[in-house]
Amino acid sequence: MNNDAILQASTGWLILAMFSVIWVFLGWWLGRRTKGLESFMLAGRRVGLALGTATAMATWVTSNTTMAAPQLALQMGVWGMVGYSLGSIGLILFAPLAKRIRELMPHGFTSGDFIRLRYGKTAWRVFLGISLFYAFGWLVSLGMAGGVLINALTGIDYHLGMSVILAVCVSYTMLGGLRAVIGTDFIQTLLILTGIVILAVLAITNIGVDRMHEAVVAERPQLLNLLFPAAIMFLFNNLLFGIGEIFHSNVWWSRAFAFREGVGFKAYLIAGIFWTPVPIVAGFLALAVPVLDINVPAADMVGPLVAAELLGVGGAILVFIIVFSALASSLDSLLAATSDLVLTDIYKGHIFPKATEEQLAGAARWVILIIGIITWLLCWPRLTTLAELLYLTGAFVASTIWPVAAGLYWQKVNPSGATFAMFLGTVVGLISYFLIGFYVAALVSAAISMTLVLLTTWMAPRSFDWATLNTQNFNRIEEKA
Repeated sequence: MNNDAILQASTGWLILAMFSVIWVFLGWWLGRRTKGLESFMLAGRRVGLALGTATAMATWVTSNTTMAAPQLALQMGVWGMVGYSLGSIGLILFAPLAKRIRELMPHGFTSGDFIRLRYGKTAWRVFLGISLFYAFGWLVSLGMAGGVLINALTGIDYHLGMSVILAVCVSYTMLGGLRAVIGTDFIQTLLILTGIVILAVLAITNIGVDRMHEAVVAERPQLLNLLFPAAIMFLFNNLLFGIGEIFHSNVWWSRAFAFREGVGFKAYLIAGIFWTPVPIVAGFLALAVPVLDINVPAADMVGPLVAAELLGVGGAILVFIIVFSALASSLDSLLAATSDLVLTDIYKGHIFPKATEEQLAGAARWVILIIGIITWLLCWPRLTTLAELLYLTGAFVASTIWPVAAGLYWQKVNPSGATFAMFLGTVVGLISYFLIGFYVAALVSAAISMTLVLLTTWMAPRSFDWATLNTQNFNRIEEKA
C-alpha cells in the first residue's frame, strides 16, 4: 500500500467500478450487431471520419503519453517533452500511407498480409517476430502504467489495479471487437482532451510560469539546457521510434483497412495535428517538481504525483479519469490489433491454414482472452520503468520503417534486402540500447535498415506487380504460407 496516496482507496475503487461498468456496457452495446470475422476485426470497413480521427487520437494518447512524458521531462528537461511530442509526426506521415494501403489492399486484414505478399514468407516471419515483441512490450507498459497510476493516487496495490484495468479492457474488446474499440475511443478522446485542458489551465493559474522557471533555474538548470547531448539524441531517436511504431503496427494498419475509402488520409492527419500538444502539456507538469518540493520515489510516477499535489483531491480524480481513459483507449486497440495478427498470421498462416472465416470468428474472442492473460502474467513482476520498457522496443520497430515505406511506393525493392534490413537493424539497435542508452536504439536501428534497403535495391533491384496486393488476402494465406 502507498501511505502517501492523495485519494482514499474507497474513492479509487468507486471510480474504477463506475468506469468499468460504463466501458463494458458500451462494449456490449456497440458490438451487439457484430456478425462475422470482417465485422469483428474491421468494423465492416465502414468507419467514418469523426470516429476514425477519434480512435487514432485516443489510441496514440496512451498512458505512455500521460505518464512517460512527465518522466522524460523530469530526466531530460525541455527536450524530453518536446521530443515526445514528435510522436505526432508518425501519425501525420502515416496519413498518405493509409490512403496507399487502402488503394493497394482493399481486401487486406493485417500488416502481415502486406509483408507476406510483398516480400515473401521469410520476411513475413521476421516481421511477425518484431510485431509481436513490440505489441507485448506496449501491452505490458500499459498494464504497468495502470497499476502504477492507481497505486500512486489511491494506495490500492499495484497488482490489483493492474488486474482490474486489464480485465475491463479484455472484457469489452471480447464483447464488441473493433466496433466497441472505436466507439469507446470516441468517448475516451473527449474525456482525455477536456481533462488535459483543465489540468493545464489550473497548473498555470496555481503556480505560474515565471515561478516555475525560477525554481528550475535555481535547483535543476540542466532541465533547460538545450544543448544537453543525451536529450538531443533522444529527440531524433523518439522521432524515428514513433514513426517505426506506427508504420509497422497492425493497430494502425487495421484502421487503414477499417476506414471508409478516402477517410484514412484525413483521419490520421487531423489526429496527428491535435495530438502534438498533449505530451508537452503532460510533460510540463514535471517542471513543477522543484517548486512544489515533491519527493518522487519513481520517475514514472511524477505526473500523477504533481497533479495531485497541485490540485488536491479534485486534481487526483481528474488525473485518474484522464489516464484511465488513455489506458483503456490504447489497451483495447492493441488487444484487438494483436489478436488479429495472431489469429490470421499465426493461427491460420502457420498452424491451421484450412481454417474458415466462421472458425476464425469463433476463435477470435479466445485469442483476445489468451493475449490478456499473457499480458497480465508479464505485468506482475514490474521489472522496469515505463520508459525503459517502451524504448527497448524501439530497436525492433525502427528497423521496419524503410521496408514498409519503400515497399508501398518503390517497385524495385529487393525482398532479401528488406528482410535482412529488419533483422540486422533490430540486432544492432538492441546492442546500442544496452551499450549506449535507450535514447539511441531506434536511431541506430533505422540507420542500419535504411542503408541495407537502399544498398540491396541499388545492387539487385527486383520488380514487383502491384496487382498482387489487390486480392482476397484472407483466402490466399494457405497457398502463400
